[in-house]
Amino acid sequence: MIEWTKEDALNHYRIPHWGKGFFGINDEGNLSVYPEKRVDGPRIDISEIITEMKNQDISLPAVIRFHDILRHQVAEINKVFRKVIDEADYNGRYCGVYPIKVNQMREVVEEIVDAGAKYDYGLEAGSKTELMSVLALNENKRSLTVLNGYKDEEYMKLAMLGIKLGRKVFVVIEKYSELPLLIKVAKEMNVAPLIGFRSKLDTVGGGKWTSSSGERAKFGLTTSEILKGVELLKKEGFEDSLKLFHFHIGSQIPEIRSFKEAINEGARIFCKLYQQGVPLEYFDVGGGLGVDYDGSKGGTESSINYDMEEYISDIVYNLKQICDLEEVPHPNIVTESGRAITSRHSCVVVNVFDKIDMVKEDFNTNIVTGEHILVTNMRDAMNDLGKDNVLETFNDVSQFKSEAHSAFKLGVIDLREKAVIETIYWMTLRKIQELVRDIEWDELPEDLKDLDTRLCSKYLCNFSVFQSLPDTWAIGQILPIVPLTRLNEKPTVNTTLADITCDSDGKVDKFIGIGDSEETLMLHDLKEDEEYNLGIFMTGAYQDVMGDNHNLLGRLNEVHVFCDDEDPLDFYIEEAIRGISSRKVLQTMQYNDQALASAVKKELDKQIKRGKIQPREGVRLVDFYERCLRGYTYLKHE
Repeated sequence: MIEWTKEDALNHYRIPHWGKGFFGINDEGNLSVYPEKRVDGPRIDISEIITEMKNQDISLPAVIRFHDILRHQVAEINKVFRKVIDEADYNGRYCGVYPIKVNQMREVVEEIVDAGAKYDYGLEAGSKTELMSVLALNENKRSLTVLNGYKDEEYMKLAMLGIKLGRKVFVVIEKYSELPLLIKVAKEMNVAPLIGFRSKLDTVGGGKWTSSSGERAKFGLTTSEILKGVELLKKEGFEDSLKLFHFHIGSQIPEIRSFKEAINEGARIFCKLYQQGVPLEYFDVGGGLGVDYDGSKGGTESSINYDMEEYISDIVYNLKQICDLEEVPHPNIVTESGRAITSRHSCVVVNVFDKIDMVKEDFNTNIVTGEHILVTNMRDAMNDLGKDNVLETFNDVSQFKSEAHSAFKLGVIDLREKAVIETIYWMTLRKIQELVRDIEWDELPEDLKDLDTRLCSKYLCNFSVFQSLPDTWAIGQILPIVPLTRLNEKPTVNTTLADITCDSDGKVDKFIGIGDSEETLMLHDLKEDEEYNLGIFMTGAYQDVMGDNHNLLGRLNEVHVFCDDEDPLDFYIEEAIRGISSRKVLQTMQYNDQALASAVKKELDKQIKRGKIQPREGVRLVDFYERCLRGYTYLKHE
């Protein structure tokens, strides 16, 4: 066996870089979670969670949530802000809010509210429905509730209801026409509103969401609209209600420089408004605090070139400096960070149930009397292959394969000869791949640089990209993917992943690399009668809530895990939520499951009357169909 250590696996899958201390490998070679980021603290073997799930009849694929990680992230952002504020002699407070659009799952939001209670950590909503959930969950009267998004009269009335409940509910004006509407509703309900203005900064954020900022941004007020709004508030007697200044330059900002420029621009606007008599108290920098999905620290779209403390320090120190220069009191600081709070707390676990290889070495390619010269040429080229004629052989077999394609269409070669030529072609490419493996990339002929991609195996995984990893399909997001076991063995198979949807886009073919993304992922060869499970990590932000039921594949089974030092396994499953059944998915498409079952039973009854099916078998088939309606939408592999 090739020598391979867990340190090799840690480096190969870049676990320390994206895991940030939460993930590691135990002595058995299994991926483990350190929910307290302490090597001497609780350590949860994910394979043991899967065993526990099986004992509770919970099958894969499934989402595993580590609520301790969620709580840790809430505490960390608050503690770092308090630390930096204290070190900087900053006079304002930190008043963070979690934007629930990032993950609206009730259990997630409740955990964040509970973990953030001692920090007065609030919530942000961007729609009426989100606001309805926030009004019920955010009972802390000291924390903020920030309302973004476009609003109608009903939305405004819900906001005023929140104020009547004693909450600090800030209505952020995203477009000017919302302001007269808010004033009208506030007067009707006899409520003194809390108002925020969102500014369209000139500063543009980077990354995939650049369009969130700048003069063409979807949301926000221009400078003239802000001044016009201030005059309207004064005219209507609501000048004391404008307490919050807000901007947002985009999600997952890759480079810290964009933040610095936005803070400086926003701080100047804030100070000028304050100097004009606007009683602003809160400076809301919005979201954008990114996470390092690929661990490169490179400022790429899947990475960031800063950490949480640098981000927080830049906010506090830059804002303090400008406020001091402008002789304006330090405002309370608000952030709307969601991705940094939730991304690492959940993972999707999928089982690999089969693979597709390009090289079919089990096909008989032996010489047959009278075979076509193209077959002979292809075989001779493979047999003559050596280190000195690698490129020549590649060119020859590529030409022979192309000629064979034309010859088959003209009826010159038969189906078996076509299969033999294709098989020998792929076997030859595999041998070329082995011969050039040690050649430096810069010295490798251009035509041979994509051999790993062309020859890689396709591992078939029991899940839907569209349901569980929508961002990998929609925006090319790269997520960490790691086998959960055998990490003390050297992986030897170049792979891409395919899901079970009937869609060519149902695949994952971009993976974490060193410095850049890779087109293949090195995994272990599959063993007969031994399950092989993959963990897809950092799915806690957006992936949980943006998936769709493509091919009628629904939400996954889900377990919520907490660490427990007293437990022999260091964890317990606090809650298990069954994935959506086939019946319920069909109901979302306006099917009636009882009508479907009745229709199938009716057709079976016809077959029974015709003598095609025995009555006892008919009953079994109806029971089977109804059982499938109640069952999981994903494949079953016993």
